[in-house]
Amino acid sequence: MRDDEGAANAPAGREPRAEASRRMPAGQRDGPRPWEASPQDRETYGALDLGTNNCRLLLARPSRRGFRVVDAFSRIIRLGEGVSQSGRLGEPAMHRTIEALKVCAGKLDRHNVRRARLVATEACRIADNGAEFLGRVHDETGMRIEILTREDEARLAVAGCASLIDPAVDYVMVFDIGGGSSEIIWLDLSRRRRASRMQFMERGEAQACMVAWTSLPVGVVTLAERFGGRHVTHDVFEAMVADVAAMLAPFEAEHAFARRLAGRNVHLLGTSGTVTTVAGIQLKLPRYDRNRVDGCWLGVPEVQQVTRDLLGRTYEQRVAEPCIGRDRADLVLAGCAILEALLRLWPAERLRVADRGLREGILTSLMAEDGVFRHGRRRRNWRGRDGQ
Repeated sequence: MRDDEGAANAPAGREPRAEASRRMPAGQRDGPRPWEASPQDRETYGALDLGTNNCRLLLARPSRRGFRVVDAFSRIIRLGEGVSQSGRLGEPAMHRTIEALKVCAGKLDRHNVRRARLVATEACRIADNGAEFLGRVHDETGMRIEILTREDEARLAVAGCASLIDPAVDYVMVFDIGGGSSEIIWLDLSRRRRASRMQFMERGEAQACMVAWTSLPVGVVTLAERFGGRHVTHDVFEAMVADVAAMLAPFEAEHAFARRLAGRNVHLLGTSGTVTTVAGIQLKLPRYDRNRVDGCWLGVPEVQQVTRDLLGRTYEQRVAEPCIGRDRADLVLAGCAILEALLRLWPAERLRVADRGLREGILTSLMAEDGVFRHGRRRRNWRGRDGQ
């Protein structure tokens, strides 16, 4: 359930201040538009994504080319640890999460954020005590966090990475492999007018091209808990792939994308820790570098080769990989198994990597609602990286 307007405009999604209880419509405000104001006068927007595995915050201000990030926070909290077995959020996980959220609350207050959307995803959706936990979060931090629907999560993922879509293709599959769920969204770009096929994809336009979506009740945490994540043999990996493929089968039976894609120009667009990790390994980065990863293109055979290489490594060797580390070493192969199931069902040649998604989708949506979001159309080469 969304916060009321006053709460949404309050710092950090916290209890509203009296002066923040109403907002003037964008077209009725006096003075310069936000992107024309001086940097110190531009309003700061906030987006919080409380997931099964990570707690992530992004703060940004409108700019001429979209928005400029002013602060960010990310911490692995594993909120959904064990919830697939017990049906409840555990006390250690809730404590870790609240400690991370206190940091986020401090950042939201420090930047005087007056417009924010704070959301929780699969762990809080499925846990019997998910709503109760968010009440506790409000009591201890002042933050009001809403539980996002699966459809909203899919739409916001598309909005967040729309500018990375190749506008010349016929179909795009956007996917987000999360900790507790995985969203798959198919876009039919052939619906666009021929004259606009080579132009950038706007947030709303990309969402209008959505023809089918599904949310699988599986992510890297839940799959690793079921099959094990530290010591993964080839047989165990194949069992994970088969498990995910069985979940995908009803969606494919209904929409028949494998048949519809034959002979068409298609690319995949992944927005998740799995694909950014695979990209970092493929690029042989000495440490993870968002500037190198976000927007890069990978050949699907390259992606599958990275998976085969990781399958040949021990847990300790995966820990030593700079783009994985100890926090993700027991989860990365579960993510690769979900990705492999997608690649086998819907073959494609190219995959674009997005180190962006839900939070960016929230920010662009909030700014668009206020009439202050401007898409970066100054770039001429659509294959270039998207600045923020």
